[in-house]
Amino acid sequence: MAAMSRAKVAIASDFLNAFAGIPKKQQGKVLKFITKFKADPMAPSINYEKIIKFKDPSLRSVRIDQSYRGIVKKPDTGNVFVLLWVDHHDKAYKWAENKICNIHPETGSLQVFDVEGMPTIQEAGDESSKEDDISLFADIRDRQLLRLGVPEALVPLVRSIETEKQLDNAAEHLPQEAYEALFYLAAGYSLEEVFLEMEKSEEPQEIDVSDYEAALINPDSKRRFFVVEDDLELAEILNAPLEKWRVFLHPSQRKLIEREWNGPVRVLGGAGTGKTVVAIHRARYLAQHIFTKDNDRILFTTFTKNLAADIRENLAKICPNKVMRRIEVVNLDRWVSNFLRRNGYSYEIDYGRRTASLWKKALDMMPSELGFDETFYREEWERIIQPQEVASLNDYFKVSRIGRGLRLSRKMRKEIWPIFEEYRVLLNENGFREGDDAMRDARQLLEGKGAILPYRAIIVDEAQDMGPQAFRLIRQMISKDGVKNDIFIVGDAHQRIYRHKVVLSHCGLNVRGRSRKLRINYRTTDETRSWAVSLLKGIKVDDLDGGLDDQKGYKSLLHGVVPVVRNFKSFREEVDFIVEYLLKIKDEEEAIKEICLVARTNKLLKQYESALNDKDMDTYFIRRSEAEDRMAPGLRLATMHRVKGLEFDRVIIAGLNDGIVPYEGVMSDSSDPIVKRESEVHERALLYVSATRAKKEVLVTSFGKPSRFLDKLLNEGYL
Repeated sequence: MAAMSRAKVAIASDFLNAFAGIPKKQQGKVLKFITKFKADPMAPSINYEKIIKFKDPSLRSVRIDQSYRGIVKKPDTGNVFVLLWVDHHDKAYKWAENKICNIHPETGSLQVFDVEGMPTIQEAGDESSKEDDISLFADIRDRQLLRLGVPEALVPLVRSIETEKQLDNAAEHLPQEAYEALFYLAAGYSLEEVFLEMEKSEEPQEIDVSDYEAALINPDSKRRFFVVEDDLELAEILNAPLEKWRVFLHPSQRKLIEREWNGPVRVLGGAGTGKTVVAIHRARYLAQHIFTKDNDRILFTTFTKNLAADIRENLAKICPNKVMRRIEVVNLDRWVSNFLRRNGYSYEIDYGRRTASLWKKALDMMPSELGFDETFYREEWERIIQPQEVASLNDYFKVSRIGRGLRLSRKMRKEIWPIFEEYRVLLNENGFREGDDAMRDARQLLEGKGAILPYRAIIVDEAQDMGPQAFRLIRQMISKDGVKNDIFIVGDAHQRIYRHKVVLSHCGLNVRGRSRKLRINYRTTDETRSWAVSLLKGIKVDDLDGGLDDQKGYKSLLHGVVPVVRNFKSFREEVDFIVEYLLKIKDEEEAIKEICLVARTNKLLKQYESALNDKDMDTYFIRRSEAEDRMAPGLRLATMHRVKGLEFDRVIIAGLNDGIVPYEGVMSDSSDPIVKRESEVHERALLYVSATRAKKEVLVTSFGKPSRFLDKLLNEGYL
């Protein structure tokens, strides 16, 4: 009995998928069973049934009730038990019949795979294959395939793959690590690069294939198996079985989270690669294992209020109260405002509403002979004067204007400078500061007061939307003197939806040697990923530190339908189609609250809200400064900016009309060709962000003349 008290019970990621799909009544019985099972897996009341037709003799059926069965891995030796699946009696047996669950002899990871029913080349759906085609992996030896995680039983399947399409179709039969390695090879990575990327050894490893306890701590095992230690934690996981980000992490994510870093870290990655998940788990890890004193604090900051609210809510799901008390979550503008107020700041921070009239007044100094329109001067202020802290005409003579499409001579700068000087005087006289001013003032206050903040680490999410002043302040907020694990930055310039660019090294943040890339998309289907990526095709995107980023190797492991794009003659016809679509989803007994309708502007979104309410459709408006209430009923409604950081089963991108996307309000004002080009990139990024919120399906609708962005998709065969 003493030996059994040390039994380990692990739950497979697939088990949670199956659990989420069974009726609520049975879910309660499953929870009761698991609690009993975890207490003593060998209790007489647990009826293990050996099924002769199971290919894996260590798999057992266990009774949940008269109709439902669980599938358990029960090794011949040891005291590790694995819950693999739960379903109706016949479905559970069918799932388990051809499954093998064992330890890979080369990698040491615990894998579950199907040994029969795998596709042939013809079944894989590629009619272009010919007799003289050769395997996509003909140059890779069997031993190398095994060391990359391919089960020996599936080597013949891998050898039969001739195209990337066939590889995609075989993905569901392969362990994730094996598919990822094969994908990298197919994408053009060398074998050596793949071993490095997957952090696997080319040399043989000594693996005990009977040691399941060791297998469960293997990084590849942890991406799909979770060892249950606590009844409360178990209940929380089963209460939200599809929020698997809480416990299942990719090895590349886990390594970023648990590593000791000797300075600032930058993590890049496309939409859906789990950057925010990594940042959230990093904050928990630091608060739970590294900075554990009562007075230690970790600041988690991001660009907007709503994202901060979402992050705070998600952190609370995985952090005990005593850990959560050491983590402060706040968007940076709010932090600056609070800090300055506590230190007697007498200025009012304004983001354009009250200072617009002052700017208009300063434009009276505009030299008419230069022929520049008003937008040129505002862009000069926002892109040159403020980010580079230009305080005098002499500074303006020296400052670099890289990123501006119109050149200025020394004489022209002298003629322009009075506008900025007058605006600064007006701000001072009226007691105002802009957001960039406030960040600079906060930084200078910290420079004068020294180390007065309690922060041991700062986590920065959505870094692509923060400017130089923000990162100079962040650098000043924490000691620079050899502190480990100090600053952790995640972002993706492909998703930049605000007008900020930054070069981290210019802000005192040296990330050289501490930059990493996440490549696997866990949220969207690959069809949606491909559609969204096409929106940014041919556009150069920065890496937040002066270089260029790319999406090489960016791939989703999920497959589904290609996004559907429809155009209608009128708004009424578009709404009728959307309602018909929603009713069909309802008929399939899927929750409408898992669908979000996204529009470019708040005004347009309100029109859809009114029209849908008139059709008796329940709606839930996701507001700017509040976290979404996931339990509230109704179709979600959000602007393209607000939907950032959220995810849904389905996304409807509505009103994708000419003049709306790209939005005329930001596209037609500027006379600077570089600014115009960047504005269009931001508009494309908004559409990219919106589409990649969807886990299953994207529907794009418009009325009247559709957006010209859809013309490009039409030319590339997406419509």
